[in-house]
Amino acid sequence: MASQDVIPKPAAEIIRAARVISGVNLRAWVRHPAFVLSALGLFLLATCILAMRLGTVSIEPAQIIAITLKRTFGFDLGVVWSAADESIIWQIRLPRVLGAAIVGAGLAGAGVVFQGLLRNSMADPYLLGTSGGAALAATIAFFIPFSIGVATYGFVPIAAFFGALLAVLLVYRIARVGMHTPITTLLLAGFAVSSMLSAVMSALMLLSRGTLERVVLWTLGGVSASGWNMLFAVTPLIALGSVLAFWLSHDLNAFLLGEEQAAALGVNVERKKFLLLAVGALMTGAAVALSGLVGFVGLIVPHIARIVLGPDHRLLLPASLLCGAIFLVIADLIARTVIAPQEIPLGVVTALVGAPFFIVLLRRAKKAYAF
Repeated sequence: MASQDVIPKPAAEIIRAARVISGVNLRAWVRHPAFVLSALGLFLLATCILAMRLGTVSIEPAQIIAITLKRTFGFDLGVVWSAADESIIWQIRLPRVLGAAIVGAGLAGAGVVFQGLLRNSMADPYLLGTSGGAALAATIAFFIPFSIGVATYGFVPIAAFFGALLAVLLVYRIARVGMHTPITTLLLAGFAVSSMLSAVMSALMLLSRGTLERVVLWTLGGVSASGWNMLFAVTPLIALGSVLAFWLSHDLNAFLLGEEQAAALGVNVERKKFLLLAVGALMTGAAVALSGLVGFVGLIVPHIARIVLGPDHRLLLPASLLCGAIFLVIADLIARTVIAPQEIPLGVVTALVGAPFFIVLLRRAKKAYAF
């Protein structure tokens, strides 16, 4: 009789458990929303530390963490650092990295809202006139010959914020037909208002060439001027918009079925449409006030998050917020290091990534409608 290896029962159980863990259950666990969101959060933290480490002066991660905890919470980890390193981290790099993360989250969250509301996967936060309104208001602010500030905040970001909001309200007013606001009319009104505002901005720039360079640099976007005052002003607005968007996530899911189906499910379509439009405009306007015009973030990031976690807005929104923050922190790191000591405008970097992505989306849409 041939001898057979006898596996003890406990060892056999361990082997069976290992096979299960290494098979379907492990794959399902890795793709679980809680795991994905936790992994994105940790990756965002690692990306922020990396962005604060790299630069003209390299600072160790332990020092970055120690300085941040010391200045924020008063914790002393016993790590030694120089006064110059502390100044670089606290006054320059940390506000800039946080600014990039906040702007990226705000634009990505607004992208989710507008794509869900308009039922158009190629919708962008700047689609409904927000960019035109912000750019025109900022251009007018640049023309003012004397300095104006409100509560230590510069006039340009304040003007850009309210310009973005007013432009969206104008689009909504124009698109409204009786008691309804058709999506197609909303899109056409947004295109018309954006074109008109851009034309006025161009005319103003030609009238005064002295402000031309400043306006162009602002429209190209960037977070190099992010400071603690602006972060304290903008962060609560984007946080409020994110909370409201998550509160309306069930309505966004209903809108994916169409307005008639959403109404059949008990959604007050016109009221929720206005609320979603206001939330998206609030997040976009706050982001624009901090960074200027940074394109494509709200277009490509929701697509990436949708591939990972699907179309459910209760998961799509937080994933997009985290992915948007990661994307813009990396983009800003590239912008300030690839040709250092000079910087590439942040909007140029996002366009170099976003434009090819947009072309791919167009090709996929073309194939979908081909017959």
